[in-house]
Amino acid sequence: MASGLSVELRVDGPTAHIILNREDRLNAINNDMFRRLEDHVGRLAGEAEAVRSVIVRGAGKCFSAGHDLQDIASGDAVHDVSFQSSVLERLANLPQAVIAAVHGHCYTGALELALASDFILAARSARFADTHAKWALTPVWGMSQRLPRLVGQAKAREMMFTARTIDGREAAEIGLAASCFEDTEFLERVDAIASMIAENSAFSIAAYKRLLAETDNVPLHLGLAHEVRNSAGVGPDMGERIAAFSKRKA
Repeated sequence: MASGLSVELRVDGPTAHIILNREDRLNAINNDMFRRLEDHVGRLAGEAEAVRSVIVRGAGKCFSAGHDLQDIASGDAVHDVSFQSSVLERLANLPQAVIAAVHGHCYTGALELALASDFILAARSARFADTHAKWALTPVWGMSQRLPRLVGQAKAREMMFTARTIDGREAAEIGLAASCFEDTEFLERVDAIASMIAENSAFSIAAYKRLLAETDNVPLHLGLAHEVRNSAGVGPDMGERIAAFSKRKA
């Protein structure tokens, strides 16, 4: 991309694109990128009515090769050890639906970023791996918590302990990705799904996300009770949406 910003934000109607933009480093993630990401997430949090869906993707050849190992080796650090994880938590808690669109490399820190989305869409070219153990590192951006919740304990442990790479098709088979598409149609399919989401009520999407977060990992009977007692009710656009549907059917 033309801009020198390490993370771009492009708003295209009701869909926002957060674009990792260090092509010369395969979009390897450093602290500058987290600061940019924090700024973009802060802006989007206040634009839930205008922006209905968010796509996180990488420029160029891949999503991201992961945390920049040169930065780790040079001691590039932030004063708050929880800074990066808190940025990812803010991304996860956006009221909009967040899609990670993954093509090419998505390793370790990049996978932790993708896991902070609501769901991952993978190209056939996607390559996912958790390589913390390969480099004698341990996760602090959410890998040990989000990956098992998505793919189950056994599969998560296999990925963590072996550091092996899986492709887009296998990612969809194990539930890491919601869907896998051929590279030739990948961006078109991602945009179509984001557009489908954007057509729906921002009120409902935000309410769904709250309910899912509040009942994560609780027993079914408690989750059902929570849903009833904590319903957000109907949105301000309900009447308008039903009237438009009735008009189309008339």
